[in-house]
Amino acid sequence: MANVQPHLNSQPKIIDLYAGAGGLSLGASRAGFTVAAAVEFDRFALESHTKNFPFTAHLDNDVSKLTGKELLMRAGLIKGELDGLIGGPPCQGFSTMGKQNLEDSRNDLFGHFMRLVNETRPAFFLAENVPGILNAKYDDLRKAAFARLPKNYVKLAPITVKADRYGAPTTRTRIFFFGYDPSKMKDMTMSDFEPNIDIELTTVREALHGLPKDILSDWKADTNNGWGLSKIAKESIFLSKVSNAVPMGVGDKTALEIYLEKKIVSGCIGTIHSPEVEKRYSALRYGEQDAISKSTKLNPEGFCPTLRAGTGSDKGSFQAVRPIHYLRPRVITPREAARLQGFPDWFLLHKTKWHSFRQIGNSVSPIVSEFLLSTIFKKIK
Repeated sequence: MANVQPHLNSQPKIIDLYAGAGGLSLGASRAGFTVAAAVEFDRFALESHTKNFPFTAHLDNDVSKLTGKELLMRAGLIKGELDGLIGGPPCQGFSTMGKQNLEDSRNDLFGHFMRLVNETRPAFFLAENVPGILNAKYDDLRKAAFARLPKNYVKLAPITVKADRYGAPTTRTRIFFFGYDPSKMKDMTMSDFEPNIDIELTTVREALHGLPKDILSDWKADTNNGWGLSKIAKESIFLSKVSNAVPMGVGDKTALEIYLEKKIVSGCIGTIHSPEVEKRYSALRYGEQDAISKSTKLNPEGFCPTLRAGTGSDKGSFQAVRPIHYLRPRVITPREAARLQGFPDWFLLHKTKWHSFRQIGNSVSPIVSEFLLSTIFKKIK
């Protein structure tokens, strides 16, 4: 591992495949794991992950060409030392928002995840994807992928997770595939992953509390770097996660210092709207969609719909449709999107809107990943 600090060596180790900006990695770190290595092929996502996880070994490899032996070596581990292999294989080929193309080459990456489970033999694996992966048309693909797992592993049925039930302010629904080596883990069942019945739900109003509402359209990365003041003046479990809960060895040094000392956050980048657009946005009711932009006005007492990632440069570099702020006639900023996904204020976002929104839209909510991985952490022998 890169520049490993002694206190990180004593913690259980995980490797994050298809790591993105680090939604799973952050949840794992908060749960008590050390992120020994992260693999991400997108250089902009890898840049964000590297800044926020400075003591993790970062690999820009194509997972389909990566062997378990090389992965462990790059992570500074030997076979038997890895506690968990986690990750979110690219989901565009399975997404109901896309074409659900059986021939999409990215579908193969789900199988390569399972291959690397077999080659690294972790105590457990946790793979995230969109609900579309359970479509019957992908039965053979899933069956072939799971056939690569070690024969002694216990594999649970797919776990459906609706983020708002776990305390995140978004209705984002995802499927998690979990399995484990019974010689290294205590028995686990589906009920272990059920959300607590007394979980504190987080509305849009709560999620956006304290962030600047008046964002100038000329607030760009190349002018003020998108920095704005976060004034949290109330207490809740969610806001405590937003402002605190910094795991050891995680966080960009400069961004952490700026936030802890001055409560200034990254990602408050403006968007230019014409007077006509602002007028349309102002006239919308909560939950109503603008007929032209297809943006939906957020309901402050409800939850944010699933944030979309947009497309990469290989697919035309299209911006995703963004929700409209419930108090101002504008789409949300990257920092507001991060809050709605469950990321803390001290987490450094990419300096551009496009990459920030892509990374946030592709990520697992850290609120969800912390819950799931904390549950798993308690079961490691």
